[in-house]
Order: sequence, then C-alpha cells, then structure tokens
Amino acid sequence: MNINSISLVRRRRAAILELVREHAVHSQEALQQLLRRRGFTVAQPTLSRDLKDLGLARTPTGYAASAPPSSFVPGARREAALDRALAHSVLAAQAAGTLVVVKTPPGEAHPVARAVDESGLPGVVGTIAGDDTVFIATPSPAAALKVERRLRVPLSAIRQTRRARA
Repeated sequence: MNINSISLVRRRRAAILELVREHAVHSQEALQQLLRRRGFTVAQPTLSRDLKDLGLARTPTGYAASAPPSSFVPGARREAALDRALAHSVLAAQAAGTLVVVKTPPGEAHPVARAVDESGLPGVVGTIAGDDTVFIATPSPAAALKVERRLRVPLSAIRQTRRARA
C-alpha cells in the first residue's frame, strides 16, 4: 500500500466517522450514498471492512461509534491498527522525561496520535499532534521509556525486513 492510498483510506474513514456522528445511518447502502456525495466511491466489501476496522456497531438507531478505545473493537485489532500506523508513518520515537516524542513525515502526526489514543496503550495519558510530531504524555519517565520501547517494536521489524530485501 503506497502513501497515497493510505491517505485516501484515512480520509474516507474520517468521513465515515463524521457522517455516522452527524446522521442516523441505518444501512451500508445509505452510507455509500452519503460518501458518494462527499466524493468517495467505495465498494460494499471495502465499506464493510472500514466499518469493522473503525469499530462501528450497528444499533437500532443506526451505526454508532464508541469513544476510544472502542469497546466494539478487540484489543488485538487496536494493537494491529497501532502497529500499521507506526509502520507506515513513524520515523523515530524517543522518550524525553515524561513525554515520548514521535517524528513522522509531514501531515502524518494526527493519524499516529489517533492510533495511539485508540490503542489503549498502557501508560499513555494523552497525545498532542502537530504536523510531523506527536507528543505522548505519560505519568512518569519510567512509563515514557516503556511506551517508547513499545512504539519501536514495529519500527525494528520493518528495518529488519528492509535489510533482508537489500
């Protein structure tokens, strides 16, 4: 998946969340029509996967999003989403006192911060995202080091894979 398709997926999913919060959306067909009006053409299987990955649940009043971390989304899926965001967008992560400073390419900080927030990662108090930097607040320097180590796991795996291919 290239950076442009990742960006399209993120924009489409952000639009889905916005539409579900603004409208009573009772079916995938209705959501497809609303998305089409916003310029997103999406196939039903892709929309179904988006709904599942976003942790949206179908309720009697329409699709609903829960507050992060989503009780509708299993922890393993939230962890996988975090790992994907880290693998695709994180250049570096470093503990600094009670913060973890995460560097990303321009425009990628917000999706990474959101993935961290939604993951329910132990030791994370909250995040602040700029354009290419995320500050992750933790309650202590020791917690910051643990969070830094957790964020570096997918980065190490990617670097090893790239070295093996070279």
